[in-house]
Amino acid sequence: MATAGGPTVRRRQLGAELRRLRELAAKRIEDVATHLECSMSKISRVETGQAPIKARDVRDLLAWYGVTDPVRIETVMQIHKDAQQQGWWTHYGEVLPSGLATYAGLETDARVLRSYEQTVVHGLLQTEDYAREVIATARPNQPHETEQLVSFRKERQALLTRQPDPLELWVVMEESALRRPVGGKEVMAAQLRHLAEMTALPNVTIQIMPTAKGAHAALGGPFSLLEFEPHTPTVVYVESAAGNVYLEKERDVRTFIQTFDLLRAAAPDPHEAPALMEKLTREIQNS
Repeated sequence: MATAGGPTVRRRQLGAELRRLRELAAKRIEDVATHLECSMSKISRVETGQAPIKARDVRDLLAWYGVTDPVRIETVMQIHKDAQQQGWWTHYGEVLPSGLATYAGLETDARVLRSYEQTVVHGLLQTEDYAREVIATARPNQPHETEQLVSFRKERQALLTRQPDPLELWVVMEESALRRPVGGKEVMAAQLRHLAEMTALPNVTIQIMPTAKGAHAALGGPFSLLEFEPHTPTVVYVESAAGNVYLEKERDVRTFIQTFDLLRAAAPDPHEAPALMEKLTREIQNS
């Protein structure tokens, strides 16, 4: 059982181990819910890493599942302890949209992030002015929350330059996202220049999917693949207006990996991206 990672990954590891032990003990979720006197949905959320569980309940379950190895018990309890730590994103808890705290934790612990964006510049690559315009438009009449969310996004961006081991980012973005004049000419021109500068980072790869390309494998919508240290499963994150979805089943993850590989193959070479950004910058400034 892997034990690396921050509190979000640790919580998911704990849930996965409790689920594995429950299945080995031939217990059903409803049995566990009855044993702990809680709802089945609570147990389901614990086993998927979406809800906390008290230390005494973990020990109770380990005993009920027939776990007697003291080393195994101590390992599980250490994971539980680590899962209780507070991540940097908890300071923004009051303003974060539902599910975003979980994503921030996963992103922080990720080694590699591969994303497809359709309508806007990827959040880790946005300038402060661009991010402010995007956030303010989505949350009108809430200027205080807007500024907090801009700060939250800036802290996320620090992952790209953290030392050691900066986050490795590979993004495929639609050309139409770069042509959308968010915030006006000056803001958009600065955003495009920033993107061009970001391509110089060895851990950042940007590909631009031309609108003229037509249909491609990811027209269903944006998504992200978060990869962690060995033995920690890859997570697929799909964001939509209806809510955020996290996928971990091997079949689902494999489907999105294949989709991203098709995207990379269909988009122009990353070395062409800076020239396109310069071209679009000139078009915006001269329009």
